[in-house]
Amino acid sequence: MAKTTDDLRNEIRQAVGRHERIESTAFTKEALAAICDAVGYEIDDVTLPPKAQMRAGILWTLDLVDDDDRENGTRPFRKSELQSIAAALDAS
Repeated sequence: MAKTTDDLRNEIRQAVGRHERIESTAFTKEALAAICDAVGYEIDDVTLPPKAQMRAGILWTLDLVDDDDRENGTRPFRKSELQSIAAALDAS
């Protein structure tokens, strides 16, 4: 059976040391920061950048977009992007 987006989000959360969530929710800033760290996208840990910037940076680091422009991260991750993130975290 194919994984749902909720399954993928929880798999990613667990891979970066965050807690699994029962309800369907997008990533918090802290979870996005942990993903950034895991994929090698450097951010300021003291003052976390906006969610859009972190999402764009994650996608850029995984070669899913051309640059880390905030416009590339204005929406939640799509299922295919979640699959790519999960695969990258599983490989590291």
